[in-house]
Amino acid sequence: MGAFDPTVPGALQAVALLAMRVGGLLLVAPVFSARSVPVSLRAALLVLITLVLAPVAVRSAEAARVLTPEALLSETLVGFAMGLGAAVFIGAAEVAGEVVSLQTGLASAEMLDPQSQVHAPLLGPFVQSLAVVLLLSTGGHLVLLEALAASAEVVPVGGGVGVERGLGGLVGLGATLFALGLRFAAPVVATVLVSQVALGVLARAAPQLNVLVVGLPVQIWVGILALAASMPLLAEFFSSWASEYESVVTRLLGALQPVR
Repeated sequence: MGAFDPTVPGALQAVALLAMRVGGLLLVAPVFSARSVPVSLRAALLVLITLVLAPVAVRSAEAARVLTPEALLSETLVGFAMGLGAAVFIGAAEVAGEVVSLQTGLASAEMLDPQSQVHAPLLGPFVQSLAVVLLLSTGGHLVLLEALAASAEVVPVGGGVGVERGLGGLVGLGATLFALGLRFAAPVVATVLVSQVALGVLARAAPQLNVLVVGLPVQIWVGILALAASMPLLAEFFSSWASEYESVVTRLLGALQPVR
């Protein structure tokens, strides 16, 4: 990587556009966008990452770089797409936790989500926090920065984006989020379903048994034990998180590439 030369024509414009792309990523990316992260720290990260990636952006930027509102918004959209591509996996973990809470009868119990600072069903923030720890332990934050640097080659800074196709790709991430969430929660949901069927059979065999009183504690314990047993599956998924994220970002950046 060469040194950044601010005297190159259009270099400062390229850096400004790159800063918008970095800001879009920090806006929604896991960990970086958490409310617990001070705004001053995020601003420092924005400046630091922009300066580090400035040589790459200047080298791969389009010849004509003009600071127009459209260009600034386009670069923000590229960074936003890359951050959202990573946030989908953390959101899927939270969806899985909420589904498990609903199936086990813990949906009425809430706790403070440390990421968004809002109250959510008990197991949602727990599984989400576990996913964040797994992401950080596998170097997910470094994968984000590497993808940001690679995006300058795929979608050059200042080259414009295909907004319509890009927004369509972002909307499609919703299906990915819920599909992954159900995939994470499937072992627990299946186990709880089997326990409910067993309780139903038991209620038919022993009508004097009060299933409403016995069933809820059993359902909660079965759900918690099944969730604990399925944690290695979640860890195994996040161990290959980089390849999953690469496929999502490749699809998004392909949609954002301008039509020549």
